[in-house]
Amino acid sequence: MMAQMTGAQALTRSLVREGVEVVFALPGVQIMEAFNALYDEPSIRLVLVRHEQSAAYMADGYSRTTGKPGVAMVVPGPGALNATAAVGTAFASSSPIMLISGQIESFNLGVNRGALHEIGEQLDVFKHLTKWCARTTESSEIPNLVHQAMEQLTTGRPRPVEIEIPWDILPDQTEIKLFEKEVHPKTRPEPGAVREAADALAHAERPLIWAGGGAREADLSHELLELAQALNAPVITTPEGKGSFPEDNPLSLGTIYNGHGPGHHAVPQADVILAIGSRMHMVPPVDWSPQSHQKLIQIDADPEEVGRNIPVTTGMAADGRLALQDLLAELGGKTRASRWTQGDIDTIRDATMAEIQAIAPLQVEIINTIRQELDDDAIMVAGTTEIGYWSHLAFPALSPRSYLTSSYFATLGYAFPTALGAKIGNPYRQVVATSGDGGFGYASSELATAVQEGINVVTIVFNNESFGASYADQENRYKARFIGTQIHNPNYAKLAESYGALGTKVSGPQELGPALRDALKADRPALIEVPIPNLVPPFQISPPGIIKRS
Repeated sequence: MMAQMTGAQALTRSLVREGVEVVFALPGVQIMEAFNALYDEPSIRLVLVRHEQSAAYMADGYSRTTGKPGVAMVVPGPGALNATAAVGTAFASSSPIMLISGQIESFNLGVNRGALHEIGEQLDVFKHLTKWCARTTESSEIPNLVHQAMEQLTTGRPRPVEIEIPWDILPDQTEIKLFEKEVHPKTRPEPGAVREAADALAHAERPLIWAGGGAREADLSHELLELAQALNAPVITTPEGKGSFPEDNPLSLGTIYNGHGPGHHAVPQADVILAIGSRMHMVPPVDWSPQSHQKLIQIDADPEEVGRNIPVTTGMAADGRLALQDLLAELGGKTRASRWTQGDIDTIRDATMAEIQAIAPLQVEIINTIRQELDDDAIMVAGTTEIGYWSHLAFPALSPRSYLTSSYFATLGYAFPTALGAKIGNPYRQVVATSGDGGFGYASSELATAVQEGINVVTIVFNNESFGASYADQENRYKARFIGTQIHNPNYAKLAESYGALGTKVSGPQELGPALRDALKADRPALIEVPIPNLVPPFQISPPGIIKRS
């Protein structure tokens, strides 16, 4: 049914119909009409941020912890460019966020007159950072643009989208048709591939399950647990897949990261490996990666990922949850052939933790302290910092959508704003971000957002007065020729207090437990500053079986 409305009203009303509840944004002239239209949409919460990068990070944190598309809105040109690191992080992490970017006037597009915030062709910037990006120059087409964007976000592999709307068509009033929300079917695997995979798994004597970030986005934790138990198959996760399988379960082996973890113990023993939502990209190359004599079954929502890095025996380009449901149905009551004993699995898990403890004792102590103070369903945003890196290996994630990384983008400064978005989407869950002193500086102004919006995140800033990984690299590879890696910091606890947050500075890691306990009870955002020595990250320590390039 057609109705008279402005382009801005068409945008906001379309977002409402598509189920959007939150928009993270920073105002500017090209999107002020949209802000004005949001004033009349009480069902959408507008969260004001202090930097466009943070808007997209918050949308990402919101999306990955709720399973709902996250939405950010920015001005074109510098605003859109400011958001690109966060959009790239969401792309690397397979996170379904929508970036709504204003645009210069439609009559100035492609003319290069030097209009306010103009980029010659902004869509070209986003082509390699998004799954899909598009622009309209007709206000009547705005609902269809939003509808198409939502279809891209909710089908196939989840990744960011970007849409652009010139600001002169936002106030344009005309007859416009709105769309109803659609629920798009997920892709089921081919029955023949299911039968082949089920037969291999039923006869496997040492089945092994490898769960990546796609397992998180497919919301298949229930099915994964059921399948692992049915097969008596131990489970390894990647950092992106943490939380898809509870790491306190007897079948959990833990996480593999940069060659460290249980992989070198478990993978060579496996005769059939089931990989779910993982690229299977072995970095660094190791001699214990899956070999040709082992059967590899790979399930991925993205057809291009199946067999990309390691040849597969059976591939399924399908939704992970549906694939596991079909596998369970096909397996039925078949007798499992698994010869894994609980003793075998315990031995691998214990040996792995002993190895990690031996090379990173202080990091493990800190991580254990954090875990002990948190609820089982607490959300941990592991920052691009030494404690964050080691958390991939040592922090047990116990619940779905409870552990976030920046994946292969390894984006410095992402943790704090991402945690803010996670807390907006999960107000009744504890949310903790770990950050280094270098990384926290990227978005420290969002302390104002946290206080203004009542986002009670706890941020732990580990302060070693340096860009730690780079400093360690100079120390070990460049004979302690330090340059450009040591930094001057404010008193972060006092900085937090100046914004109205709770700020606590402890004398060392031994005081972190009580400080975190108090921060979690505080009815306001909290920051804990913890001085630590410089520590070596996992990727600067050779893992077992590394293949060194000549």
